[in-house]
Amino acid sequence: PDPARVSGYEVIPGKGVRASVDGRAVLAGNAALTGMENAASPAAGTVVFLTVDGAYAGRIVIADEIKPDAAQAVQKLKEAGVRRTVMLTGDCRGAADRVARETGLDAACAELLPAQKVEKLEELSREAPAGGKIVFVGDGINDAPVLARADVGVAMGGIGSDAAIEAADVVLMTDEPSKLADAIRIARRTHSVVMQNVVFALGVKFAVLALAAFGAATMWEAVFADVGVALIAVLNSLRAGKPAPARRNER
Repeated sequence: PDPARVSGYEVIPGKGVRASVDGRAVLAGNAALTGMENAASPAAGTVVFLTVDGAYAGRIVIADEIKPDAAQAVQKLKEAGVRRTVMLTGDCRGAADRVARETGLDAACAELLPAQKVEKLEELSREAPAGGKIVFVGDGINDAPVLARADVGVAMGGIGSDAAIEAADVVLMTDEPSKLADAIRIARRTHSVVMQNVVFALGVKFAVLALAAFGAATMWEAVFADVGVALIAVLNSLRAGKPAPARRNER
């Protein structure tokens, strides 16, 4: 409609919108907002109910298209050692169960408000084994609090909201969920290479220091302990860009 006909526009987080159109109260949102809890809903898809002056006026069924590599992404995460995959969504139960079933997720928590997503994440964090980390992947503005609360927040860069990208620790610029497993392997590989460099550098320096204390080290050993070790560490760091294949028993 003409914007001049609309007044009192209000967004109700996690529920829908309220506005006045030509002096008539219009609600568009979920069943809780519109009072349509007893209305029949389709098995799949999220329903947006419309009411005008409290009377039912229609509904819109929205069904998300699952990304082509979503199932592959879940499988690759499990192969990389991820113990449990759970979807937190504000969509209806039917839509959530369909996505979980088609992608191979372990569980799906549906019809969650933004604050409830944070509460559910904290619950999952308490259930995680000692030393376990919680990674959350999201792209919507409502995901920003959960991305900030998770141990590692991952945003889908191309389609993600500015708030989600700002709150995330990692941004997947290609919007391919399957890249998440690659990012995990690269991170593990990088950590391994860094630890190798630290142990090697300190080991050589302490060895040369011990030899020097007994007068057995020359200037060339000292040069190797400084410049040589730095050069070897740089060359070894190049391996971080070539992640090793995933191992099924990796944790």
